[in-house]
Amino acid sequence: MKFSIKREDILKPLQTIVGVVERRQTLPVLSNILVVVKNKILSMTTTDLEVEMVAKTSLESAEDGDITIPARKFADICRALPDNAELTILLDDEKQRVTVRSGKSRFNLATLPVSDFPGLEEINTQFTFSLPQKALKRLIEKTSFAMAQQDVRYYLNGLLLEISDGTIKSVATDGHRLALCSYDCDVHPDETIQLIVPRKGIMELVKLLDDSEEAVEVQVSSNHIKISLNDFVFTSKLIDGRFPDYERVIPKDSDKTVIANRETIRQAMVRTSILSNEKYRGIRLRLQNNLLQAQANNPEMEEAEEDIEVNYEGSELEIGFNVSYLLDALGAVTEDTVVLELGDANSSCVVHPQEDQSCTYVIMPMRL
Repeated sequence: MKFSIKREDILKPLQTIVGVVERRQTLPVLSNILVVVKNKILSMTTTDLEVEMVAKTSLESAEDGDITIPARKFADICRALPDNAELTILLDDEKQRVTVRSGKSRFNLATLPVSDFPGLEEINTQFTFSLPQKALKRLIEKTSFAMAQQDVRYYLNGLLLEISDGTIKSVATDGHRLALCSYDCDVHPDETIQLIVPRKGIMELVKLLDDSEEAVEVQVSSNHIKISLNDFVFTSKLIDGRFPDYERVIPKDSDKTVIANRETIRQAMVRTSILSNEKYRGIRLRLQNNLLQAQANNPEMEEAEEDIEVNYEGSELEIGFNVSYLLDALGAVTEDTVVLELGDANSSCVVHPQEDQSCTYVIMPMRL
């Protein structure tokens, strides 16, 4: 195997897929990247047995071959070389070493046999659809922050993609808050499909996506999702579990509606949160005619209070929330005006943009 390539042509795809590689591995070969050259196409694959990413790049001239080399060391070498450098990568079959040459630099890397490199099993595709990159990116970015981290309810440690007739929804919850976003598109499954993509897969997938209208192809099987985009292929195992009925979590009878400027209310809560309890992050909201008062205190007997002008007419209410959850929801809204729907002191708060009903955020109250 031998090929030459410009630093920029190999660095971007390499940086995109190297995040899959864990720093500590049970199998040594999982720290490596599979490099395959065939018919002047360079293919690079990384996997952690749950997520697999493949990047392909065309070469002007090359000798076919394949090997696995240390992923992070190879990426660091490419990153450290000067701009517009030309790399030549050569495999010494006898020593089973890979040499990377560029200008006056030379690096010899250890290798492991290709036969040791595990691949995810072939996908038995049950349903295929496509949607614009930016639509999939928006579905993920608007909801993924609400995913649980290392929850014993393993099905919460991922993002639900629900594909029904004409609509794709993304839903995430950690049991204390919920984020929901929907996108209307030309999909027509025979029945509603629910997929729970693991947290790591979601974090790696969003790196591939940009804000273009270019279509991504999504293939779904009983236990895998495969997404093809330009020169990248992303494959992830799915979490085997039943996602909670998210519709039941969204309050339908909230009788108090607050309309406010998103940035005004967000900045007020950022300031108030400075003196909240660092562990519980509680904030007390008091609601009265056209006024929302945010108040926080901590074990050092310090206190912060902020009055926020809002559009509200109704009965008074006092309710507590985790301020981090409120700030996450407000941060996910990009429109200028935000709506908060509230019931009583024990009811969840619903946050959504005033104009756009496609994204909804639900935050459970907390006792203070």
